[in-house]
Amino acid sequence: MDSLALACVLVSAVLHASWNILLKTAGDPLRTATFGMLTASAVLLPAASVGWWLAGQPAIPLQGWVLGVISGLVEVAYFVFLAAAYRRGDLSVVSPLARGSAPLLMVAVGVGLLGERLAPPSFAGVGILLAGLLTIQRPWRLLRGSHAAHRGAAGFALLTGLMIATYTSIDRVGSQLMAPWLYVAILWGVGAGGLAVVGWLRPRIAGGMFAPPPMPFSVGKAVVGGLMTLGAYLLVLFALSRAEVSLVGPLRESSVLLTSAWGILRLREAAGRREIAIRLVGSLMVLTGVLTLAIAG
Repeated sequence: MDSLALACVLVSAVLHASWNILLKTAGDPLRTATFGMLTASAVLLPAASVGWWLAGQPAIPLQGWVLGVISGLVEVAYFVFLAAAYRRGDLSVVSPLARGSAPLLMVAVGVGLLGERLAPPSFAGVGILLAGLLTIQRPWRLLRGSHAAHRGAAGFALLTGLMIATYTSIDRVGSQLMAPWLYVAILWGVGAGGLAVVGWLRPRIAGGMFAPPPMPFSVGKAVVGGLMTLGAYLLVLFALSRAEVSLVGPLRESSVLLTSAWGILRLREAAGRREIAIRLVGSLMVLTGVLTLAIAG
């Protein structure tokens, strides 16, 4: 992986972590995500239209349209599952489980379906990174009675991870068919529209993962968060156009370190020297995995 792609992925990870922290601390994560996506679309779609016109109105291949629409719909499912998970569990439980499960699936897709090949050092980097994420989260604790309250959150977090792996793999192909900014405009418009439909349906669906919680909602936070996640998405799409999905995906998941640390230290979701030591060891493993992937790629 070249240095520019690496820098884009790491900055994207910081922005993505900030967006997830905002979603968790927002009164209504799904409504916040909807307003954020609509705000970002209001900025992106006019800019993309002007850019397309100034670029000579290049033809957009049908396959690009199809992949953009599918990815946008997957984004809708991603936000629905993520919001449901955040409403049921801690940030330091949901984020590592969702982001940590995705790289396994992305490596499988990249190698098994897209025909990508990893050198042995890259395989080692992926393994170390995933081991670090598992050390931080230790999802097997959810099977014990003391963590039964997080089982519902864990299920939605794993579904979120599946959506992450799905849209990242789709975007790897779509971003190579056209300019990444044109591709993201398509999927972003579809995603924002889909979330708006979900928001319209929420009052008509009693209970379940769609029901809004009786908590305050900040339009300002949603607007800022939407712009952050747009920046993160554009950066990672650019990286995907220059590097393999099986490398970009795991590196992007380094954002889990920031979200997990925020949940533990700021939201006080965990305490005790043993817990801190375990998470520090896991963090070092993740950093080692990231460096191994960057050097090997």
